[in-house]
Amino acid sequence: MQPIDRKKASDYPQELLNLFDKYVHGEIDRRAFLDGAQKFTIGGLTATMIWESLRPNYAWAQQVPKDDKRLKTDYVTVPSPQGNGSIKGYLVRPANATGKLPGVLVVHENRGLNPYIEDVARRLGTANFMAFAPDGLTSVGGYPGDEETGAANFRKVDGQKMGEDFHASARWLKARSDCTGKVGTVGFCFGGGIVNTLAVKMGADLAAGVPYYGAQPKAEDVAHIKAPLVLHYASEDARITGGWPAYETALKAAGVTYAAYIYQGCQHGFHNDTTPRYDKAAAELSWQRTLDHFNKYLRA
Repeated sequence: MQPIDRKKASDYPQELLNLFDKYVHGEIDRRAFLDGAQKFTIGGLTATMIWESLRPNYAWAQQVPKDDKRLKTDYVTVPSPQGNGSIKGYLVRPANATGKLPGVLVVHENRGLNPYIEDVARRLGTANFMAFAPDGLTSVGGYPGDEETGAANFRKVDGQKMGEDFHASARWLKARSDCTGKVGTVGFCFGGGIVNTLAVKMGADLAAGVPYYGAQPKAEDVAHIKAPLVLHYASEDARITGGWPAYETALKAAGVTYAAYIYQGCQHGFHNDTTPRYDKAAAELSWQRTLDHFNKYLRA
């Protein structure tokens, strides 16, 4: 049950949500957000209170407990010679699995491997997938436990090397002796962009991809995509959703199998159940579509 003081995106003006989106993605700093939020301070509400109310509350994110008896979880380190040398991640497997399982790589937002992403990996585990969620911040000490430090550390990591770390993670998962060799990937925000990048880079070695509000690849690279895709977008996310029409044109030209959904009235980050931008109906519907996609293409 949600706390009674939990706010929704509809409780905020769109202009304020757009301002917060710029802060989250590093276009402005905290001070600039607070300055911009001043115009929305009424009735004793301060800019700092607005900022606090929009930030993640990870107590809301735990749909599957860390000690859920249905799962085996572990932190493992994967070699990444073309990236930062190695990358640490969270491995989740069904506790009573018999035989090999398909794998799903879970790629985080631009904050590192936070509790929300770990919970997403556990959700996949309860759906009888082997899930691996790497931490792109491994080379700078890993997810630090707070979002602002995580965002600052994220900007310190070489983007190309971090991309290679995720590629190495997908290859490692695919090659595991307890994996069927069928691997998909799901990612959110930055991670959604990584899903699109891996679809280009891995070609037929990726069996399915699901980018949530992810940056699109270059049109000339789309022909390399062989994995069937399900793409989730938010109608109020002009920054990312605005790139969808051109991407769709390229996907059609390349003959890629895909389904795309634009969730009306939703904000960027609508699947992340730790912030007011979360939309329960869209999150649940998109997640069911994600599981259906993985079940269809990873269990053949």
